[in-house]
Amino acid sequence: MALNGKINTAVQYTDETDWLQKLTLSGFGLGLLLIFLSGFQSAGEKKFMFSGIVVGITALLVYFLRTYFKNQPGVKNNGIWLRASTSRGTIAWVIGIFLTGFYVTLYWWPDLMIGLIRSIDPLSFWLRGIAADRWFLYGTFYTLAVLIMGIRALLKYRHSPYQIIRTLSVMFFQLVLAYLIPYFLILLNQPEFYLSYFWPLKYDYLFPGTADYLIKTPGALGVFFLFWTAVISLIGVPVLTYFFGKRWYCSWVCGCGGLAETAGDPYRHLSDKSRAAWRWEVAIIYPILGFIVLTTLLLWLNSIMGGGLLGRLSNEFSQTYGFFIGSIFSGVIGVGFYPIMGSRVWCRFGCPMAAYLGILQKHFSRFRITTNGGQCISCGNCSTYCEMGIDVRWYAQQGQPIIRASCVGCGMCATVCPRGVLNLENGPREGRYQPTALISPESLRILS
Repeated sequence: MALNGKINTAVQYTDETDWLQKLTLSGFGLGLLLIFLSGFQSAGEKKFMFSGIVVGITALLVYFLRTYFKNQPGVKNNGIWLRASTSRGTIAWVIGIFLTGFYVTLYWWPDLMIGLIRSIDPLSFWLRGIAADRWFLYGTFYTLAVLIMGIRALLKYRHSPYQIIRTLSVMFFQLVLAYLIPYFLILLNQPEFYLSYFWPLKYDYLFPGTADYLIKTPGALGVFFLFWTAVISLIGVPVLTYFFGKRWYCSWVCGCGGLAETAGDPYRHLSDKSRAAWRWEVAIIYPILGFIVLTTLLLWLNSIMGGGLLGRLSNEFSQTYGFFIGSIFSGVIGVGFYPIMGSRVWCRFGCPMAAYLGILQKHFSRFRITTNGGQCISCGNCSTYCEMGIDVRWYAQQGQPIIRASCVGCGMCATVCPRGVLNLENGPREGRYQPTALISPESLRILS
């Protein structure tokens, strides 16, 4: 209470970081410095990069262990809107600018990163048998981010079996199917192929040029990859989505979702919950899906007609999509804007796979999130931590099931709910939209 007798309602955040956490954060900073300095090493020296990775990872893991084991299990997001790093403060903007700058440099000025690229040549030769390039550097950093921040998620949500299994799943698929196997294929002189990415997310996998390349690849692997892509994209995706909703892919398999659920977890509450954001979501994501479907069809028609339909424009279609959507939207904005716009900007506004799965989930799936409205205390945790910007609390208050095309089934709304109001279910389609029966005060007749 203030001296003038008025109550001070300002909320103050107390930093609970102890000396060990501060020491390990300093160690992580040292690791980043060593990685940065590796870009200035001579071609024959690699010690700074690997020393930086070891020091940084070790320090960060000790920090996570100290942070989450000094408290009891359970979700604790204390001060998340009061810290500069998670509330669009100065630190968040610095991180956002750094991430955006990294992607811009990676895509358009990779020569500036040649020192970093050369510093991981030993790892590239060991995994692929060839020298590193910018995409190997990116894939390595990406996978490390998913694995390290995945460990953080495992510690933070260690009380939730669903979150533990889901996090282990995205870590496995990123490490094995999106990193080790594609590079091992290169070592065997086979096409670099990502088994965890499907059309339309990996839009060129069903393009005629890719199909022709895979068919002509020596051996049977190329034909298998083409068969795998076609069957999973056109048959497997609808079937799996019918039974499990889009969560089977967006929250359990996809590398984009894997990064969002691990490295992006500290920023999930920053998603825009407004109706205007929803309108933008609908206005952007479905035209992107339509564009890639149209492009695929036109390219196949053009191929059948021997190039008579589009001529030289066939490459223009794919290059235009790759530049504006594949590079700028999914990379620069999708990841670079994590600290400002939340962790699912790409998944929510731009991913054609999310749009495809969303249509199936809303109209042809058994998946729903049921609500026990009588238990809801309107705390708002569910809406706050929905990374897709869904106002979950509104549905809970009404006792209505949540059946939204944008929902990725991460289950975080149910995890942070203190009353057990929400439950992810794969029930029968009959009565799928049936709301929970609420008990009205009049029916209790307490005073009668």
